[in-house]
Amino acid sequence: MNEIAFTLLERPVTWAEAIIGFGALSLVLLLMAVIAGWRGGQNRAVEAAMAAERAREMDDKVAEMNRQQAELAGRMQSMAEILSTRQGDLARLVAERMDGLSHKVGQGLERNVQQTTESLGKLQERLAVIDHAQKNLTDLTSEVVTLRDVLANKQARGAYGQGRMEAIIRDGLPAAFFAFQPQLSNGKRPDCLVTLPGDGRGLVIDAKFPLESFTLLREARGDEARKAAGQRVRSDVGVHVKDIAERYFLPGETQDVALLFVPSESIYADLHEHFDDVVQRAHRARIMIVSPSLLALAIQLMQSLVRDARMREEAQVIQSEVGKLLDDVRRLGERVDKLDNHFRQAQDDVGQIKTSAGKVTSRAEKIGALDFDDEKSEPKLPFAKGLELKRAAE
Repeated sequence: MNEIAFTLLERPVTWAEAIIGFGALSLVLLLMAVIAGWRGGQNRAVEAAMAAERAREMDDKVAEMNRQQAELAGRMQSMAEILSTRQGDLARLVAERMDGLSHKVGQGLERNVQQTTESLGKLQERLAVIDHAQKNLTDLTSEVVTLRDVLANKQARGAYGQGRMEAIIRDGLPAAFFAFQPQLSNGKRPDCLVTLPGDGRGLVIDAKFPLESFTLLREARGDEARKAAGQRVRSDVGVHVKDIAERYFLPGETQDVALLFVPSESIYADLHEHFDDVVQRAHRARIMIVSPSLLALAIQLMQSLVRDARMREEAQVIQSEVGKLLDDVRRLGERVDKLDNHFRQAQDDVGQIKTSAGKVTSRAEKIGALDFDDEKSEPKLPFAKGLELKRAAE
């Protein structure tokens, strides 16, 4: 019994101590079970009392619910009556609203139909305009195709450039200051010769610009083809510039500057952008390459020179007429002076006549105042002595 059964917390426990401990533990567990049973009985009693209380409260609530249900049934009946009345009013109001809405919808539909009809009419007008524009576009496309055919033909292209140049010149200058295809002293015929006032020499305008090389340049594919086309452009333009300088520069007959007309703004831009050496060569040869806009600007400048020359001629005519008018005014002044002298002399003569008339009147009054006596002697007039002296003098 004194043998060590196990060690607890570093303390050896014998078998006797272990038995005593287990017995005490069993007693404690039994005591706890008794206490738990007693508490369970109390809890069941409390639960029974609470269940009875809940049953009583439930009965009260069921009675209250029955009473409320009866009140709710009465209210529901009243509400049903009210709803039936309101339903009739609502039906009548809905019917009235539906009638008004139907009328408005009818008017709206009629208005929408009218607007739709007007929109369809406008749409038809716009479609007609679109059809007309499409027709114009088709005609323009055919004209562009025709223009392409014209530019593909050398003679037709020359006629096109000539026609465009003539239109610009005719629009800007009077007919007396230009001539198309005139013959020079060397037998050559430039496309146009413009003569400015004050200078007998004419300005030559050439419209036969070589466009074949530019067409090849635009159609070229690859660097070699573009290079070859560029060389041809330089060669063709250089040859044409040389021909103009040799044919149309005549001292005393033409200006020492000529114009080379390019009928396309894009070709003119390409020429100045990619072939500046060709442009400089033409400038050194005293040949100016002009596009339609530059030619129109030059024609406007020439038009201002023509206008100034005409104004100077008219000014000379006006000055001559003013001189003649001054001579007429001078002669008129002289004649007025002579007339003034005649009036002054006439006035002096009239004054003398008035003086003589006054003297005659005075003497006649004196004669009328004399008292004649026939028996004694003749009357002695105041002026008798004067008459006698005059007779003696004669």
